[in-house]
Amino acid sequence: MNNKFLKYFKEYKWSNIFSMIKNNRLDPKICDKDFKNKLVVITGATSGIGYSTANKYASKGANLLCINRNPQKSEKLKKKIESKYSVKCDYILADLSNIKDIEHVAEQLLKLNTHIDVFIHNAGIYLTKKQLTQDGLDMVFVVNYLSSFLINYLLMDKLKNEGKTRILLVGSEGHRFAAWGINVEDMNFEKHKYSAYRSYGLSKTAQILSMHVFNKNFRKSGVTINTMHPGAVRSDTGKENGLFYRWFKRSIFDKMLDSPKTSAEALYYLGVSNEIDGVSGKFFNKTTLEQPAPPALDKEVAEELWRKSIEIYEKNK
Repeated sequence: MNNKFLKYFKEYKWSNIFSMIKNNRLDPKICDKDFKNKLVVITGATSGIGYSTANKYASKGANLLCINRNPQKSEKLKKKIESKYSVKCDYILADLSNIKDIEHVAEQLLKLNTHIDVFIHNAGIYLTKKQLTQDGLDMVFVVNYLSSFLINYLLMDKLKNEGKTRILLVGSEGHRFAAWGINVEDMNFEKHKYSAYRSYGLSKTAQILSMHVFNKNFRKSGVTINTMHPGAVRSDTGKENGLFYRWFKRSIFDKMLDSPKTSAEALYYLGVSNEIDGVSGKFFNKTTLEQPAPPALDKEVAEELWRKSIEIYEKNK
């Protein structure tokens, strides 16, 4: 809990919570428009939401550039996509918990001669126990937030010059776990006790906060950036946790969830539909516009987080 407790408390509205509950039950809007010969970049495309989304875009004629960690799964995905849909599916291998790998991804994307039409930042994790990256940073914070922030930051000038890119951050209603905001000076949980919910909520709140600053920087460039909650769907998130967690998730929790194809439909709509032209800096529950929690709307903290994120990058690159 931080010193903005009272400010946020006054801004919470029950109506927003009721809207979230209602929106969680809604099916995503569907877009039938083709996307032939367009380029879509997706992180974490070998399983779950990313895998379904890659197949959805490819089925509509899009070429793919996937950013994955596993070489065997990446090659398998490439062969399947290219043979089934007759589109191109390339990949960049990277561990998005490693700042040097994140920087490598940005360097490769800067070399592209092809315009990026849609960039989907999908990679994410949920850890029940604190883990640090090779750079000594909280793993969840880096994978869920810092990786997408740094790639977007390093590509910012290129994207602005080219225009007409839609950036989609796969966020979560889990940002509401950070109910009293984030402390940009304690992203590693050195001053406060780590918990899975707190870490996840912090990372997802950070995503939305960075979106506001990127939106300001992209204004009038033709580049848009939005965050979306993909729905309550089955995914591989949490596979890094213990045996009991994985059993519970697979045997009980996953059976109550929807197919990741639901998320893929939402991500296709947000990336392609004419109804989203020019829409930027918004949070969607699948395809329904929604008000995020007050801490995710704090522009002052967003600017602090932006500066802190660049400082972390400069220190560890």
